[in-house]
Amino acid sequence: MILSENNQIELRIIELNQEHQDLHYIIDHLSEEIQPDQLRIRRLKKRRLFIKDQIVHLKSTLIPDIDA
Repeated sequence: MILSENNQIELRIIELNQEHQDLHYIIDHLSEEIQPDQLRIRRLKKRRLFIKDQIVHLKSTLIPDIDA
């Protein structure tokens, strides 16, 4: 079965949302440690932000252009 471009984008958004949620969980877990690894947490937060930006970008591609 061949997926349309929009369906592929929607699937990618779902994958990215899951990765974003996973990173959120990991960051929370690491932050609760007695001596959290701040560098690792910072890197994970940057990755999470990058993923969020990708999600926003992909969602914007799904919005059809309106001719003025």
